[in-house]
Amino acid sequence: MLHNQWTLHILQYHTKTMKMKAKKGVDRRDFLRKSVLGATGAVLVTGAGHAAGAGSDSPDEKKKMIIRKLGRTGIELPVVSMGVMRADNPGLVKAALDHGMVLLDTAHDYQKGRNEEMLGKLLKDYPRDQFVIATKVQPDGIDRKTGNPTKETSPEKFREMFDISLQRLQMDYVDILYMHAISAREMVMYKPILRVMKSLKRKGKVRFIGVSTHKNEPEVIRAVIDAKVYDVVLTAYNFKQDHLDGMHKAFEKAGVAGIGIIAMKTMAGGFQDKERQHPVNTKAALKWALQNPYVTTSIPGFTAFDQIDEDAEVMFDLTLTDEEKKDLEPVSLAGLYCNGCEHCVAQCRESLPIPELMRAYMYTYGYRETQKARDLLTDIGVMADTCSDCDNCTVRCVKGFAVAEKIADVTRLLQVPEDFLT
Repeated sequence: MLHNQWTLHILQYHTKTMKMKAKKGVDRRDFLRKSVLGATGAVLVTGAGHAAGAGSDSPDEKKKMIIRKLGRTGIELPVVSMGVMRADNPGLVKAALDHGMVLLDTAHDYQKGRNEEMLGKLLKDYPRDQFVIATKVQPDGIDRKTGNPTKETSPEKFREMFDISLQRLQMDYVDILYMHAISAREMVMYKPILRVMKSLKRKGKVRFIGVSTHKNEPEVIRAVIDAKVYDVVLTAYNFKQDHLDGMHKAFEKAGVAGIGIIAMKTMAGGFQDKERQHPVNTKAALKWALQNPYVTTSIPGFTAFDQIDEDAEVMFDLTLTDEEKKDLEPVSLAGLYCNGCEHCVAQCRESLPIPELMRAYMYTYGYRETQKARDLLTDIGVMADTCSDCDNCTVRCVKGFAVAEKIADVTRLLQVPEDFLT
């Protein structure tokens, strides 16, 4: 019985793709002995092959790990990988690797570079063919309102930031380099940055190139396909999005074109409320995103070992229980996840970058990432009292966000000494 909208989306998707090759299941032990680097023929050794505390008789050893190929790259990955953004403990990364999570996702600006440095120190003790590393560099000078490049957008600066990332990681190359946080077609197609990315690929410093996007995702994915140079898209994708029809159509076209798709923001902010009294069922949300056969893997962020244990179970079983399905049904709470639809921007008398402000709010109240929220607020150039000149707010959010209230809450971070932020 189709009892809610998300079920309908998934059923429609499976109907379209029922002729696709069935997902490949392999023994966990076998997978950990096989290549994860595709055409390179590299072998993933078994040293990191066992879940923490699990012996050879562990039930997990007998289960089938769900493996998918990342588009035309040839890389084969389990459906759950690790987003390292929020982790500052190398033990968490090691635990993820021990569970069989192969792809580690970081970025040039995560924790002001400390994230990459932490990975570099840890991974220098691992054979290079035992993991897949992805990092992201956001071009400078992007117009915040349009998402387009400006005369300040420097390909030289982009290359310089990537070189710094490579030094921090203590590696000769990364497996995937993304042009980060892109929301406009023109930026996807921007030739000066594309030339740099293609050059890095030719020189062997990057194996595959891609784009990451938090906003206007269907247009960005279509542009990636049209550019005919990218290998991977890292995109926000979750059950709270209002534009799933457009997402699914773009996914299908990307799949046909051989573009690998990796999902982020699958937890939709982690909580339904600022007070964190109504958490999202993260396991259900992760399973929901992975029902889509075009999604190769996801990169949930971990800050605790039990989170790794829980999400690792999804690597072996994507079946949604009746309780999980119920947890994914619409609720009266607006939640913390902003679609980035930008309908609000035209309504705002000050033309504030409301989607970015809402993302900062999610970082603050959903993830407890106050430093990252503060950095975003500084980057977009807002002030702590940015709404003080308005007697009443003219913005009506399609998701029911109390926009003025949320902006007032999150911009208070600009008045907090940086030493107090996390």
